[in-house]
Amino acid sequence: MNLAALATAAAPEPVEAVAGTGQLIAAALIGIAVLVIAITYFKLHPFLALILGALTVGAIAGRAMLDVVASFSAGVGSTVSGVGVLIALGAMFGKLLADSGGADQIVDTIVGRSSQRMLPWSMAAIGAIIGLPMFFEIGLVLLMPVIFLVAKRAERSIISLGIPALAGLSAMHGFVPPHPGPLAAIDLVDANLGLTLGLGVLVAIPTIVLAGPVFARFADRWVPVPAGDLYDASTEKRERRPSFGITLATVLLPVVLMMGKAFGDIAVDDGTTLRSILDFIGEPFVALLIAVLVAVFTFGIGTGMSKEDVSDVLSSSLPPIAGIILIVGAGGGFKQTLVDTGIAEVVADFVRDSGVSVLLIAWLVAVVIRVATGSATVATITAAGIMVPIAADLPSGEVSLLVLAIGAGSVFFSHVNDAGFWLVKEYFGLTVGQTIKSWSIMETVLSVSGLVVVLALNLVV
Repeated sequence: MNLAALATAAAPEPVEAVAGTGQLIAAALIGIAVLVIAITYFKLHPFLALILGALTVGAIAGRAMLDVVASFSAGVGSTVSGVGVLIALGAMFGKLLADSGGADQIVDTIVGRSSQRMLPWSMAAIGAIIGLPMFFEIGLVLLMPVIFLVAKRAERSIISLGIPALAGLSAMHGFVPPHPGPLAAIDLVDANLGLTLGLGVLVAIPTIVLAGPVFARFADRWVPVPAGDLYDASTEKRERRPSFGITLATVLLPVVLMMGKAFGDIAVDDGTTLRSILDFIGEPFVALLIAVLVAVFTFGIGTGMSKEDVSDVLSSSLPPIAGIILIVGAGGGFKQTLVDTGIAEVVADFVRDSGVSVLLIAWLVAVVIRVATGSATVATITAAGIMVPIAADLPSGEVSLLVLAIGAGSVFFSHVNDAGFWLVKEYFGLTVGQTIKSWSIMETVLSVSGLVVVLALNLVV
């Protein structure tokens, strides 16, 4: 029996809420408050904070505590089995891309062909391409030497080129699988992954343009900071790197495979051999597995790595993402607690009767949790859990847009409780005020413009 089946077997049947509506709403609000205070004031790890929040919700809602534990455990199991393996494969792929020099190849090719005027746009493209297969923190660290060296070479402000690159990176993190937040939200609300991926790219492009090159013009005036000497242009590179074409093809391979499945769902008859093949290779697990295996040759053996080198790279990619997998799993447990206590259904009824756009409410919920906790991933999976019963009533296209609305809310106004805020501040050598005027406002522009694009797409999808 696999993990998903085991978790399903262990889960208690959803029960009719024995508590009144007021008590259930109070349970949800107090549970989220416990989550927020534990993370922000007591500096507790989000994994533990989500456990405490779930137990608080169940206790105040009047459920037997053993049932609450069973609900939480079932949610963790189903979420980790659905998302955890994908996060691990994505980490392996990203590590191979970085250590092979493939990321450097993308940078050198795009920057080398860019004029001074087009450099901000090129940096946005680099951020988006590198951000596609990589987790945000890894992509951020990888981009920093690129931003510094290009800014020094072009004699440009670090803000004028850094903001576009970070906008591309952040947009991929918020909108496009295989990042943990979007993947977890897709799993929780049962969205179509291929459709969500395609719509996510559509949302990401205009938001990157607005929050990146366009906003950078203003941020550069507010925070005119030259590039420092943090990085030396003589940084050692691998002697053999994959070509730009091979690198780009390998990076885009899992995206193409997953999009192929979405195309097959629409254009190919069910039951045919072609449809079966597209469904199989486009399954996220299989698509990422194929991409990692291809990367072993294109980014590993093809660049002169020995089998032992490849093994070491793959092994070293996993420890840093253990915490992410635990947080995402605990978020799934928190969601299951909300569902099994009946709280999520109460919220769903309120939303249905309010007449307010479901997408707007989903964005607002994610914004509140993001600003309070500083974690985009926690904001995404908590908001998605609250919106689960509502998603069940929506058509497939709108469920995908719901995921993207939550993703937009999850990147709103990064500030002092967000690790990304301090990474940008310290790397760029900014004050807190300068970081808010540049990075924090960029994230807000990204969030709001993302919501606007999602609402616009909802008119036609």
